[in-house]
Amino acid sequence: MKNALFLVGLFLVIFSCSVKKPPVFLKVDDIKILSFSSDTIRLQANAYFQNPNDVGGKISTDDISIFVNNVAVAQVFSEEFKVPAKIDFSIPLTAKIATKNILNSDKNGVLGGLINSLLTNKVNVRIKGKLDYVVFGFKKEFLVDKTEEIKIKF
Repeated sequence: MKNALFLVGLFLVIFSCSVKKPPVFLKVDDIKILSFSSDTIRLQANAYFQNPNDVGGKISTDDISIFVNNVAVAQVFSEEFKVPAKIDFSIPLTAKIATKNILNSDKNGVLGGLINSLLTNKVNVRIKGKLDYVVFGFKKEFLVDKTEEIKIKF
């Protein structure tokens, strides 16, 4: 009798939580420079989602690259993010970029990159890759490709 009640209870718990569809990826936005020093630049962006489900899940950000002036300069690092249920949410995407990589990203080399950055105070940043959503063994990939010109404040 106890086993039957346990199985009925387990059945109700499993089927009362619905996974209708994966979260909806809205956009990557708010690209900005968090800090700028002589050797590194910390860059942050936010990935925005909607989750219509009664259950959460996890999103990992292992396969996202940062390009500056069309040259790969860094990888995004972030802890595995726990997705909240039935809510809109955002995931911070952070990267540390070696300053020398940005200066070398210009086709004219270090001096050309430095002069271009000083004159325009702008850098073309592209975030490209994928986010992986996992819940109950179900996996969904979200493709990210956002390009934005950001200002550098020396």
